[in-house]
Amino acid sequence: MMGESISLTPLFDIRLLAVFGFAGLAFVIVGMLKGARGIWVRLIVLMLLLLGAANPRIVQEQREAQDDIAIVIVDRTSSQNVGERMDRTEAALKVLRERFEKSENMEIREVNVRDGGDDEGKAGTHIIGALQRAVGSVPKGRFAGALIITDGQVHDLTADKAVDDLGGPVHVMLSGEHDERDRRLVVDKAPSYGIVGKDISITYHVEDKKSGDVTTAPDELVRVTLRDGGREIARAQVPVGKMDKFKFPLEHAGPSILEIAAEPVDGELSDINNRTLVSINGVRDRLRVLLVSGQPHAGERTWRNLLKSDPSVDLVHFTILRPPEKDDFTPLNELALIAFPVRELFEVKLRDFDLVVFDRYLLRDILPPSYLHNISDYVSDGGAFLLSVGPEFSGQQSLYGSALQKVLPAAPSGQLFEQAYRPQISDLGKRHPVTAGLASRAPINRDDPGKPGWGRWFRQVDAQALSGSVVMTGSEDRALLVLDRVEKGRVALMLSDHIWLWARGYDGGGPQAELLRRLAHWLMKEPDLEEESLRAEVHGGKLKIQRRSLSEEAVSITVTTPSGTIENLTLRQDGKTPGRVTVTADEIGLYIISDGKLTARAASGALNPIEFADLRTTGEYLSGVAVNSGGGMFWITDEIPDVRRVRPERDASGKGWAGLLENKSYIVTGVTQTPLLPGIAIMLLLLGGLMAAWWREGR
Repeated sequence: MMGESISLTPLFDIRLLAVFGFAGLAFVIVGMLKGARGIWVRLIVLMLLLLGAANPRIVQEQREAQDDIAIVIVDRTSSQNVGERMDRTEAALKVLRERFEKSENMEIREVNVRDGGDDEGKAGTHIIGALQRAVGSVPKGRFAGALIITDGQVHDLTADKAVDDLGGPVHVMLSGEHDERDRRLVVDKAPSYGIVGKDISITYHVEDKKSGDVTTAPDELVRVTLRDGGREIARAQVPVGKMDKFKFPLEHAGPSILEIAAEPVDGELSDINNRTLVSINGVRDRLRVLLVSGQPHAGERTWRNLLKSDPSVDLVHFTILRPPEKDDFTPLNELALIAFPVRELFEVKLRDFDLVVFDRYLLRDILPPSYLHNISDYVSDGGAFLLSVGPEFSGQQSLYGSALQKVLPAAPSGQLFEQAYRPQISDLGKRHPVTAGLASRAPINRDDPGKPGWGRWFRQVDAQALSGSVVMTGSEDRALLVLDRVEKGRVALMLSDHIWLWARGYDGGGPQAELLRRLAHWLMKEPDLEEESLRAEVHGGKLKIQRRSLSEEAVSITVTTPSGTIENLTLRQDGKTPGRVTVTADEIGLYIISDGKLTARAASGALNPIEFADLRTTGEYLSGVAVNSGGGMFWITDEIPDVRRVRPERDASGKGWAGLLENKSYIVTGVTQTPLLPGIAIMLLLLGGLMAAWWREGR
């Protein structure tokens, strides 16, 4: 490919040349005014002189044609998986590729748009940003145009926001259908946290939309269900478009992911946005703990100091200093100022306490049998009971001989061991969340390097574990700490009153505070301390699953993706640490993980992705971009437009066709310059002109 042009390369500065030219022209004009002979010959000589000084040259360029660049933006976000949109997109893309292959001097660049685009942490379909970045990478003068294959839902462009001129037409190809219907459940107001045991409210409404309509069937009733995992909490019948409210008590501490789902309607695109997730973090408001010390002893303040150190705990503590049977003639004015409020604590307000602790309590006439029945019922109905015992537990006044027997996990044998020993974590305790990991921070045991070197205790009540889990052992591997679930409640039995030695740092001490803190929170059903738990979270495109169990058997797990695909996994546990498995999470939405008994939920991206806010196909957002750039709007269900090459000044779209600019851009690979008039020709013409002027003047 060649290109020719004429350029001037003056022998000296063009400004000086212009001065001489104007001066010569002035003399010629003066001569003309005075009627001088040969003035036209002199004008010709002047022109030849200026032409020679301008040094005109013929420039020949060796040009290499450059392909024009067309950009194809393919929407591969989650909303494109609805119905047959992705199949239509792939079919249209295949046709376009075939047509582009027939176009000469054309380069195609495909750009795939995923959820959130290139902006990490954002959600939705970011087509405009991808288009602008792609056009910005194209050299100026080579952009032929762009074709966007999408469902029209764009989240980085509002209806009133204009897009700068991109230098070429932008054509939009919609992958959905003209008449689409979609039902959506919208949460209008939901708390981010709630107080355990208190009512919380979630306000919501149901939208039922068709393409081109705001809302259809406003009087139609829709069944809406509120679930926590697989458990149904509430159900309601609500009119379409009308706000309604669910009010219910928050049952446990920690995060809860609740699901509100509306029944599907015939003909809707997908029911994926018929359900909405609400995350509520449950917090306890001033935990109420009742601590009853049966008698003064060296470790009594251990429990009090632990519970009082937590500012979120309201502690009610009573110590029985003088039992009723004691007759020492103490004057009445020296006795307690207030009577022990037995009825108020153990009948009226017992269920207001989150945890009841009995520390070395023995049967006396202080608590009637009916009140001990109340404690037993309190535990069965979901209460928490911690019993720390001493020598009295193996005697005739043991609490095991009362109504509490049916909730206690171990029976005393009547023996009491008073010898030095170091508490140990049992094999089961190494997996139990209350005691797991405690031994890893213990000092080295010089007598037995394989066991933790905690401080020694010197007393233990012998008891046979009847139920529950023995998580700590003491003298001769006898049960020291037994945990059990009793119907809805929980019980912990500590078979020694010497844990205070750890608090004092005797013989190196031990993890007294951590152990008792975990124990108290396990009793109050802290989710992080559940023995059998299934957890999942999505981070960095990976779904991380953790299964904690007291069993060492392999567990089969099913993972249901947001699109409904089910994947079966096998999770193995080594008996010491929770089993873990990681899988790829490349879909936006809710993942449901289940082992048949437990269910966990993990959200990839936002809990309620904006990608599913409106699933209808629309040209509302991209129509302005297409029209302003000279492009067109096309529905793939009608036809796939033909692709034509057009000149920049011509129309770029029409019925059934989309135009791409033919810029005819090139790069110069070489230049050849040839003088327009050789120097000898200029000299001969000048001499001839001068001689003609002299001859004319001489006549």
